[in-house]
Amino acid sequence: MSPTALYRRNQYAADLAQQLLKPTALQVQVRSGVFLSGIRRIGKTTFLRQDLVPALEAMGALVIYVDLWVDRSKSPAALVHEAVRATLADLAAPGSTLLQRFKGLNVGAAGFTFGFQADAVGKPGGATLAEVLTELVDKVKTDVVLIMDEVQQALGTEDGNNLLFALKAARDAVNTRPSTPGYLLFLGTGSHKSLVADMATRRTQPFAGAVSASYEPLGADFVRWKHEQLRQMPGIKLPSPEVMHQGFVAVGQRPEELQNALVLLQARPESPDMAFPIICTTLAAAASEVEIATIESLGALARALFERVVQGSESGESGLFSADALRQYAEQIGMVVDTPQVQNMVERMIAANLIHRQSHGVYAVADPFVRQAWQQRKAMQLPRA
Repeated sequence: MSPTALYRRNQYAADLAQQLLKPTALQVQVRSGVFLSGIRRIGKTTFLRQDLVPALEAMGALVIYVDLWVDRSKSPAALVHEAVRATLADLAAPGSTLLQRFKGLNVGAAGFTFGFQADAVGKPGGATLAEVLTELVDKVKTDVVLIMDEVQQALGTEDGNNLLFALKAARDAVNTRPSTPGYLLFLGTGSHKSLVADMATRRTQPFAGAVSASYEPLGADFVRWKHEQLRQMPGIKLPSPEVMHQGFVAVGQRPEELQNALVLLQARPESPDMAFPIICTTLAAAASEVEIATIESLGALARALFERVVQGSESGESGLFSADALRQYAEQIGMVVDTPQVQNMVERMIAANLIHRQSHGVYAVADPFVRQAWQQRKAMQLPRA
């Protein structure tokens, strides 16, 4: 195995592609949209680009991928329109790789032609996304999958909200036709769990009724693959596979943090199995301090609220606004607390991606990694900064 080989999640990608493109009678809700959420830096974008897009294309879909974090100076709408225009240009370009996939559709030598100005899409007077994507499905006669990575970036601005409603209109225009040659499928992924989940569950959102699910993080198979990859390199210090997996879990199942821990291990004089857990615990504590500092900066009520959520189960804590909870907060911060204050702080903590709504009235820590660090910090009875 080459040291530069990539870990492929072929089965996960194939399963997700199958659900999107060939849903069973119990899975057809995916045609309303799918929203996947997962904490930061656990490999979502790598999975989308490296595994899921090829799996979808292998099943015949035309995929348009947009990363809303690729250029923060541009609006989400501008990035989506750019990606759509690029796809149209590829289909119209003689000899393009994308065009070759559809050469059996009796396409002219010059490629596809469209009944609108492709370079005017997203510009004043240009065709709407509903018109463009409907004609695109009709031309390629297959499913078109639009993937928006970090989809929560489309929220909070008029331009972004207009984009989401335009995409919803396009979805309805394509998918409600009784004889459509393909479906328009929308997949949004993001690291802000509450915002991403709300996009599928809140009635005010254009994609209300879509599927909301959690991204499946890397697990023991990845660690075994990584261990085998590195074991073939001479002179590399490695912990046992079991200790390496425990360390991976300790750093929040983040591949980059595992790599950092392995690099640091090379300079440690102790045995790998002794040093590696210490390194991972130290990295985990350092990373979580950033989130904990944010909680601290919000004040005493935020600390009391976060503490209550942490003390609840991993599946979520209800009763944040109950009379008992209000008394508990008052005792902890030394002043009377009312429901509006708590509601305001909860919304601020959700916006900061510290907690998220599991369901109506139920809240959980957004990042289990931070939850664990908070518990460890309390157990050690360290004074909070």
